[in-house]
Parts: sequence; C-alpha cells; structure tokens
Amino acid sequence: MSNNLLKGKRGIIFGALNDKSIAWKVAEKAVEQGATITLSNTPMAVRMGETNALSEKLDTKVIAADATSVEDLEKVFTESMEILGGKIDFVLHSIGMSPNVRKGRAYDNLDYGFYDKTLDVSAQSFHKMMQVAKKLDAIADGGSILALTHIAAQRTFTGYNDMADAKALLESIGRSFGYVYGRDKGVRVNTISQSPTLTTAGQGIGGMNAFFDFAEKMSPLGNASAEECADYCIVMFSDLTRKVTMQNLFHDGGFSSMGLTQAIVEDYIEKK
Repeated sequence: MSNNLLKGKRGIIFGALNDKSIAWKVAEKAVEQGATITLSNTPMAVRMGETNALSEKLDTKVIAADATSVEDLEKVFTESMEILGGKIDFVLHSIGMSPNVRKGRAYDNLDYGFYDKTLDVSAQSFHKMMQVAKKLDAIADGGSILALTHIAAQRTFTGYNDMADAKALLESIGRSFGYVYGRDKGVRVNTISQSPTLTTAGQGIGGMNAFFDFAEKMSPLGNASAEECADYCIVMFSDLTRKVTMQNLFHDGGFSSMGLTQAIVEDYIEKK
C-alpha cells in the first residue's frame, strides 16, 4: 500500500543483492512510495547476484561501484544526480563483509589484513560515502542518510567476530558525520540496529540460526523482518522524521531492552 511518503524524492540504495536482503526490500518500498532511485553494488555482486533483475523490475539503473573507492563513489553520486534529475534526498548504506568471518578465524586469531578490509568495507565506506556526497553537494537540504547496524556494536555475541568492531565504528561515524552534515547542510544521519535477519550476509555469521531463535524468544514483539525494517527505513527517509538525527535506532522487537523472558526460563527448565 502506498501513502506516497517519498513522492518526488530521489534516492540511492547501496547493497541490494537478492530478494532476501534488506536493501532489496527498501528499494521496492521506496519506489512503491513514489521515489525514483538508483541501485549500487560491487561489480562482482552485480554479476553474481540479482541486482539487475531488481533494476528491471523497478525500471531503474544499476551503477556498479566499490564503496571503498572514493573515485567509484564520486561516479555513483554524479551519475545518480544525472539519471534522477537533481540532488539526492536519501541514501541507504547496507554494506558489510568480514573475510575473517568467511575464513572461520576466531577473534583472538584475526588476520589483520582481513581486519582492515572488514573495517573499510563495513564502516569506513560509510564515511567515504558521506564525505564524497558532501564535497559534491549531492544531498538535498533535509536529506536523510541511513546505515544498517547490529546490537553486537554494544554487546558481545559469539561468532559475530570483527564485524562487531566494524558496527561500533559505523555507529560512531553516523554520530560524528551527523553533527557535521546537520550543522552545514541540514542532512540527517542515523543508523538502524536491526534484529538478526536471515539475509545471505547474515547467514554467514557463525551461530546465526541459534541467535535468531534466541532473539525471537527474548523479544516481546518477536524479531523484525527484512520487510518490516524496510518500512522503518521509508519512514526515516520521509519528511515525517525531519528532526531525527545522530541516533542509533533499535528496530528489534524490544530485544535491546530485555534481560530475561518467560520463554527463555521455560526453555532452561525443560533442558534441566
């Protein structure tokens, strides 16, 4: 159902890989709500994933780019403004990758070259994205920039590994750049801390299925789905949230405020 919350707005969605990804759902809902968008992902992801199929479905353009490359990001923002006919109103950063996780390396046995890559792809790319956009004056006054994060930035979860460090850095960048961008251009910058979600990337985290089940039992409202997260992103892109900035917004069914639930107690008793 469309309420035209984004009617006339222009956006860039980074990271839509397939129909399980949150970025994919956000792209669909943004267009449904009246926006015009471009899509961006790495050249390899565009070749190996389904981004082109989403582009055809939504009648939009894909701009292949490495989000860790300033030159590539300049291309994304410049071409997006040309394609969409003006400055950008909203941006989604839905990018994360850890070679250490992929290779099964424990947190006390990290490869530091991999570690640098994790931080660059998953966090520093957010800073690069905003720095490029600001220098190009690519974001419209009152624009909204979002990045997706995880509660592992505040708490330790086995298996999340160096991605937790990357998410902590990502959230810090959101606050620091949110101040500068808000002060200078009136642009909002926020992060959304989503429930464990069984995306392609999420399923690469060790123990994700167990964490998904645990979070479901810990959350009064249950886990938030990718589609529900997309709904939240749309609200954050809209003019309804004009004064919300520099926030880490939990979208997790209440998980972040819980200590113990009856469902977990009952599980424990049964196992005893």
